[in-house]
Amino acid sequence: MNTSDPIKTQLDAMEAMVDQLVETVRRLGEENRSLRHSQEQLMGERAALMARNEQARSRVEAMIQRLKALENPS
Repeated sequence: MNTSDPIKTQLDAMEAMVDQLVETVRRLGEENRSLRHSQEQLMGERAALMARNEQARSRVEAMIQRLKALENPS
C-alpha cells in the first residue's frame, strides 16, 4: 500500500482543488447575479433621472419664453 499512498495524496489534493474551484464558480455566479441586478436597478434610476432632467429643462425653457414674452409685448 506504500505505492498507493502518494497517488491517494495526489488524488486528495486534486479533489480539494476541484472542490475549491466549484465553490469559487458558485460564489462568482452569485456575485455576477447580484451585480447584474444592481446594474438593472441603476439603469432604471438613470432613465428616471434623465426623464426628470428633461422635464425640468422643458419647464425652464417655457418659463424663459414666458419671461421674454412679458418683456417684449408686441
